[in-house]
Amino acid sequence: MNNAELIVAMLGRAGVRWAFGVPSGPVLPLIEAMRGSQVEYVLTGSETAAGYMAAMTGQLTGVPGVCVSTLGPGATNLATGVGGAWLDRAPVVAITCNVPTPWLRRRIQMRIDHHALFGPITKASFPLRQGLVADPLAKALAIALDEPPGPVHLDLPEDVAVSEAAEPPVSFQPRTVLPDCSGEVAAQLSEALARSRRPIVITGLTFTRSRLAKVLLRFIERQRLPFITTAHAKGFLPESHPNWAGVIGRARRTNVQRFVEQADLIIAVGYDPIEINYEEWTGGTPIFHLSSEAAEPGDGLRLAFNTPLDLDRAIARLPELPAAANDWVEEEWVAHRLAFERALRPSLTPSPPLPSPPAPLPTVGRGGQSLERGAREGAGLTLHGVLDVLHALLPPDGILTYDVGAHHHQVASQWRTDEPWNCLSTNGWSSMGIAMPAAYAAKLVHPDRPVVAVLGDGCFHMTAGELNVARRLRLAVPHIVLNDGWLSLIKIKQDRHDYGYSGVFLGEPPESPPHYFGVPCRPARDAETLDAAIRWGLALDGPSVIEAFIDAGPLSETVYD
Repeated sequence: MNNAELIVAMLGRAGVRWAFGVPSGPVLPLIEAMRGSQVEYVLTGSETAAGYMAAMTGQLTGVPGVCVSTLGPGATNLATGVGGAWLDRAPVVAITCNVPTPWLRRRIQMRIDHHALFGPITKASFPLRQGLVADPLAKALAIALDEPPGPVHLDLPEDVAVSEAAEPPVSFQPRTVLPDCSGEVAAQLSEALARSRRPIVITGLTFTRSRLAKVLLRFIERQRLPFITTAHAKGFLPESHPNWAGVIGRARRTNVQRFVEQADLIIAVGYDPIEINYEEWTGGTPIFHLSSEAAEPGDGLRLAFNTPLDLDRAIARLPELPAAANDWVEEEWVAHRLAFERALRPSLTPSPPLPSPPAPLPTVGRGGQSLERGAREGAGLTLHGVLDVLHALLPPDGILTYDVGAHHHQVASQWRTDEPWNCLSTNGWSSMGIAMPAAYAAKLVHPDRPVVAVLGDGCFHMTAGELNVARRLRLAVPHIVLNDGWLSLIKIKQDRHDYGYSGVFLGEPPESPPHYFGVPCRPARDAETLDAAIRWGLALDGPSVIEAFIDAGPLSETVYD
């Protein structure tokens, strides 16, 4: 057994099923070791996508995702995906395959300092050397899963990979032991609830790692409290519940913010400020921060409780607290939700025509009405209309992945799910290009469940090459590309600053081709053709692309209201 085979054997014992990456000479020993093993090497279009797929498989399975790259440019590409695992708290082992050990400190083709590159965006970075392979790998697997989870980097020189293993496989155990503060939490929160007139609950990214969502819901119902969530926590508490009051910091944020401002106590259960800083929405309201990590203090924050703790032990005690009277009126919750739903669906205004090429794009600001509504072909569809059609067709166990941009805000607020891990994106790293690799990872993990990716045309430009991965693996994933010819989120921000439009016009959307890389494509310009196209895509046994030509104008009323 050589060291590459030792690594693969240990990954297999840990439950790893895939390793994602792009090959190069130094990667070949590892790929060869995977051939015929239980760890499948999955060729991706780019190392960045490999990092995203590893992060998503890690989140969905609880087993560290694995991504592999060559040195230098392969490693820098991989770093973007690994950064996603770092800020979105996903357990990942990222392996860079390097030049032979004697060359590691030489200035030669492609070589850079991988530890300097990955150090700031990983929990640890270990060099692998002859006789020191199994132990660092076992540590990496454990650290990746330790609370909070995240990526760990390993650097594997080519000569070490092919050398005879000098160690047996080593087992690992996650090491996190968090303090049990449940008694302290129960006592202090009971007193706070007795004093409070309008407490509110919010859940976030850390809550996605709790096993006690139903227990927390019993506490919410017993105390008669409304709850909101972050984008990452969607579905971990059911969004059809009458106590649900929205998603913080996304589309129609002012509706949710007005509701939150009525609260005099914020009970933040598994909230990670990486998604949105407390300072951006809590004002001076006291915060009970119940999480595995303490929140960083900030000006004006009133952290009434801020001790790192074992979250599930704390949650387990909450339903035992005596019910406290409060001033919330459930009819007000109903009115808030109805107003919220209406505000997310503004009426469509007809689109004035765009200039036809080769006319130059005018650089106008807020008053530039000639360019205020997206591509002229999109007058029959809006983003909120697309989401409503899709929601009606995707079954309750269906998984939606979505990308970054204006549509991220709309999806996070408008899409409804009652199940965990059914609405997937990034809300920490927040990089464009996540929806397609996330969808492929979800389909690998859940091959029997429908998976749909929704992404903007700008995101599609970045990641269209990944369609070949879905085609090769026969992943039945419809891709709904929101085509309006703009980087709409940045265009809206330019409006808000009264800047001219520059660097945001992608061009007049062309007619949809019959296929991309052999993946069939259909256009949709109204609700009827969109409905038919989604049904078509869901019925295929491979990937598809549906180009939804939308009017982006209503996003100005929802995304940054």
